[in-house]
Amino acid sequence: MKVAVISDIHGNFDALGAVLEKAENENVTHLLILGDVVGYYYHPDKIMDLLSQWNFDIIKGNHEKILEDLIADSSISETIRLKYGSGHQEAINKLTQEQLRFLIDLPETKTVQFGQTSLLMCHGSPWSNDFYIYPDCEKEIINKCDIIGFDFVLIGHSHYSFAIRNENTILINPGSVGQSRQTGGKASWCVINTDNSCFQFFSTDYNTKDLVKEVSEKDPEIEYLTKVLKRK
Repeated sequence: MKVAVISDIHGNFDALGAVLEKAENENVTHLLILGDVVGYYYHPDKIMDLLSQWNFDIIKGNHEKILEDLIADSSISETIRLKYGSGHQEAINKLTQEQLRFLIDLPETKTVQFGQTSLLMCHGSPWSNDFYIYPDCEKEIINKCDIIGFDFVLIGHSHYSFAIRNENTILINPGSVGQSRQTGGKASWCVINTDNSCFQFFSTDYNTKDLVKEVSEKDPEIEYLTKVLKRK
């Protein structure tokens, strides 16, 4: 079967919609979501509605932890907004209490099995969901991700896509659906065929026009939120 590995959607409904349309065309039947559904951008409610139409496994990202902190202490709202935009507050405003509790209660890692293929889902790393792993990081960090008993170790968080074949496992970061830090207007993700362990990276175009307009209305002083969407 084909499973799509997606991460770091960050409230970007336009990007996710394009990815899921392509995933359906690629005969994907299951999603593995590596966290950070919320944060930065503004439509977590529409995202949850889209995801509800699929079979999926999901884990908690660091931005779900930020959401949890904001719910517990509203006084940090402006500090969070100035750093990450209004996405977390939009999640509180738009998601139901059941949806919020679902996101907050997610595990930080999860093991999934499809036939003979075993995958470990992580956000930042197997030991911390807020640890950044980049494709050019030290070899000892890559080796630390080589966990015996799994065919694939899946990570997100850095928003950079890469695959590294270790001694025992294949380490995959699918990149970011909602805020690629490689090229703006591209949603990065990956498909794994669990029957033969082949995998393919995708970079799916989506229109950023509406989202850029929303940023100008909700977070006009946070230039990064627009610049990263236009990055060449």
